[in-house]
Amino acid sequence: MPDPALLELFQRLAMALGIGFLVGVERGWKHRDAPDGTRAAGLRTHSVIGLMGGVTGALLPTVGQVGFAALALVFGAAFVTFKVRESQRDNDLSATGTIAGLLVFALGVYAMWGDLRIAAAVGVTLVGLLAFKNALHDWLDKVTWKELRSALLILGATFIALPLLPDRAVDVWGAINPRELWLLTILVAGASFAGYVAVRVLGNDVGVLAGAAAGSVVSSTVVTAELGRRVKSGETHAMVGGAAAAIAAAISIGRVIALLAVTAMPIVPEAAPALVTALIVFAGAAFALRYFDREGDGADSSQKLRSPLDLVSVFQFAAFLGAVIVVGRIVADAFGQAGLLPFAATAGLADVDAVTLAAGSLVRGGLEPAVGAHAVMIAVLMNTLAKGVIAFVTGGWRYAALYFAAAVAATIAAAAVWFLVTPLIAPMFGVQVQQQASLGAAMFG
Repeated sequence: MPDPALLELFQRLAMALGIGFLVGVERGWKHRDAPDGTRAAGLRTHSVIGLMGGVTGALLPTVGQVGFAALALVFGAAFVTFKVRESQRDNDLSATGTIAGLLVFALGVYAMWGDLRIAAAVGVTLVGLLAFKNALHDWLDKVTWKELRSALLILGATFIALPLLPDRAVDVWGAINPRELWLLTILVAGASFAGYVAVRVLGNDVGVLAGAAAGSVVSSTVVTAELGRRVKSGETHAMVGGAAAAIAAAISIGRVIALLAVTAMPIVPEAAPALVTALIVFAGAAFALRYFDREGDGADSSQKLRSPLDLVSVFQFAAFLGAVIVVGRIVADAFGQAGLLPFAATAGLADVDAVTLAAGSLVRGGLEPAVGAHAVMIAVLMNTLAKGVIAFVTGGWRYAALYFAAAVAATIAAAAVWFLVTPLIAPMFGVQVQQQASLGAAMFG
């Protein structure tokens, strides 16, 4: 039976060799037309560098820290010398090849003592950066200062400012959480920037729809407001914006159904038929708006893009949305569990997910599933209406009218199913509902 320690040693050496070989393939392919002997590091050289790193790492317990440092310095000096000579001959000032070779050696060493998954991931990332040199340079040439500034602002707000804010309520009602409100602002800014990037990369029509679909996974309300801003500024057409807003609404309802299925299964037989109906109607409305759109044919609104991040609009809408959330929490605190429906009506204006999770928690605690379903349906209805108001404020009457047309159709269809079909379907799942309620109580407490 093979020695496990010896088998692990061979596996780690194979990883070190594999990383060098992979980088060598990319380097050798890129310089495949150069005559033999005219380049310092190709397929064989990088493979040997990776293997040498592995062997050097394996020798660490034998030669000690001083011996390991000496071996690493000798390799580094020799490799850099050859790369300098190559650069002088080719009049090439790029340091990428030199750094890549040194990193292959370092990864070979790390593969002997570290996590092989991390070593492999870093190796693949290195190859990707090397292979996509031209694509990355082309992308960098097209990036404007405004786009770069916007991206840096979002990154700074996320990774510098956000961790510094307290993650607790700072008011007597327990409603104002600075970190949560700042995160909301980041989401608004991110949706704005993502929509800009989608339109610029994919074009006006496809980009707007794709950006709305992706952004609505996080917040369809934010997406609706951002679409309105783009419609009002002339960056996209009202029909395209209306279709995208309908898609966002459909995905938002789908997210509610998924949350119910995971955290509050007893509510699903009561609420799912109506919710699925509304989702289908919104999706159908989006398709119809795009199919009958004639105002955007032949036009390129992507040329009207003004700014990737309108900070004034971002902060105004984030403040509005934050105020709605705070009011919803204050109402919930004032009424308690007995005020689930008033809470749903208020909090649902901005955050359907919070109502869905709260209703699920109360149902697992003994509340009737029908009451929880009523709360979820009220929250979805209020959120749908609120997005219509937001559409009017941010995008004007035509954009809002198109969204309201889809919303009214979805509401009527869902109400019909709620009153006519749900009473027939829900009792059929009585046994399963009780079983799921017991399971949910055991899982979530």
